[in-house]
Amino acid sequence: MTVALIAAMARNRVIGRAQQLPWRLPEDLKRFKATTMGHALLMGRATFDAIGRALPGRRSIVVTRQAGWSAPGVEVVHSIDVGLALAADGAGSAAPDGQLFVAGGGDIFQQTIERADRLYLTLIDLDVEGDTFFPEFDAARFREVERESHPNAPLPFTFVTLERRP
Repeated sequence: MTVALIAAMARNRVIGRAQQLPWRLPEDLKRFKATTMGHALLMGRATFDAIGRALPGRRSIVVTRQAGWSAPGVEVVHSIDVGLALAADGAGSAAPDGQLFVAGGGDIFQQTIERADRLYLTLIDLDVEGDTFFPEFDAARFREVERESHPNAPLPFTFVTLERRP
């Protein structure tokens, strides 16, 4: 199974504020949908709550410490390891290529960054206040395989895809 983290972050690594995205970037939401469609998504409960529902066309696995928590269309786990094992078993609606997308939040990214085979990042050319951050990682352990810059957008951003070096 391939583990991919997908996130949008500001220059100062902010990914969220008060359980919301601190910007409006429709191009990022379109990329998220196109990239994750047909795959399994692993996310924390707060991220799921911010989204508000299971996303159509994707298998939703939510990690929570809350006993008894449930939501329609969601598989609930209580640890990252159980979530990864569940995604790897191929049951449910996971894509046949076995790719799992980790969709946040900050704590879930922190727990999975060392297991990531690929990073799909939207780098937003902005410093913003926030309370949730993308974790630091050793960029030398990854190689850039794709870059698409949008410097003239109302909110300048760049899509970057990184793959872990062998």
